Amino acid sequence: MKASEIRELLKLLDQPDIISFAGGIPDPSLFPAEAIADAYQAVLGGKEAGAALQYQVSEGFLPLRKWLAGEMGKLGVPCDEGNIFITSGSQQGLDYLGKLFLSPGDTALVTWPTYLGALQAFNAYEPRYDRLNPAGGNMTPQAYRTAAAANGGKVKFAYLVPDFANPTGETLDAKQREAVLDLAGELDIAVIEDAAYRALRYDGEGVPPILALDCARSGGIEKARTLFCGSFSKVMSPGMRVGWVCAPRHVVEKLVLMKQASDLHSPSINQIVMHRVAETIFDAQVDKLIGAYRKRRDALLSALEANMPDGISWSRPDGGMFVWLTLPDGADATELLARSVKEARVAFVPGNAFYADGTGRNTLRMSFTLADDRAVNEGVPRLAKLLRG
Repeated sequence: MKASEIRELLKLLDQPDIISFAGGIPDPSLFPAEAIADAYQAVLGGKEAGAALQYQVSEGFLPLRKWLAGEMGKLGVPCDEGNIFITSGSQQGLDYLGKLFLSPGDTALVTWPTYLGALQAFNAYEPRYDRLNPAGGNMTPQAYRTAAAANGGKVKFAYLVPDFANPTGETLDAKQREAVLDLAGELDIAVIEDAAYRALRYDGEGVPPILALDCARSGGIEKARTLFCGSFSKVMSPGMRVGWVCAPRHVVEKLVLMKQASDLHSPSINQIVMHRVAETIFDAQVDKLIGAYRKRRDALLSALEANMPDGISWSRPDGGMFVWLTLPDGADATELLARSVKEARVAFVPGNAFYADGTGRNTLRMSFTLADDRAVNEGVPRLAKLLRG
């Protein structure tokens, strides 16, 4: 295990003269703070106070699980509260799933690049990584098996962020999602669907979750191989640490055992408050974020178009929080970051942190969720000037 480059970069936010496109975090000014404060006051001042301050069942607060099951149903995943497991953020769900599936030497299929936090969660269980290409060009199932066996293990799961991926901002279409399920079926492995950014769509039509496609082809969630990791962190509040896993009951049962041995349950009061707030303002909160973040995405894309020199390309995400830049071959974004912070006072995340093999040194990630007009109008030209040399 090793330190997260992103966690270290967040320390830069304490320096007022740094313009940061680094941390992939929501804008605190957009948190529903008043609604959350009112909910805490109502809970602690009413008949739920005892339950809020007491131990909770490891599966999670039942009304919240029922509400989430209803939301999953709207996404095309018929299920009930028995298929919902509450976690302390979706990051804990990734950790538990790594623990459930991986033994040292086993293989996890991940995209190149992939979410750094997933690599950190899985690294504790000492896997080997192989490349997953949802857009096509994967190895044959037998080639994956042979490579995994040569390392002393088996292929255990495919992990991906299909909607507005961290770090690239890319979204898989339905055909690509079906292809992932086809490969997983041939390998007889699980699919871990990280849906942390799914609600933040700014353009286009939504694509069904991989779990919804899986349920349709397999005959229901109890026969599905996809495990859906959701989170309130990007829409409501990351500090409350409330996430969930939607999965077949036999998987939830194993996750409950891990929870009992780890932290017993996620904080009762946070779950109760999150349920109160979500059932009243969730859709309105999503709409507010979409309106704000769409403008910031558009501003960043326009600034990149107006300022960046030739030879640099970037993604144009339909949602989420990130734009992914590719520099000319031979460039090193880690070295560029050191110069950028020192000379331009602009921060971003070097792309190699998101590659399981440490490659991708000519890439970088920029987050626009905290990028106000000043950050974009001053920061992008400064970075572009540095890139021109």
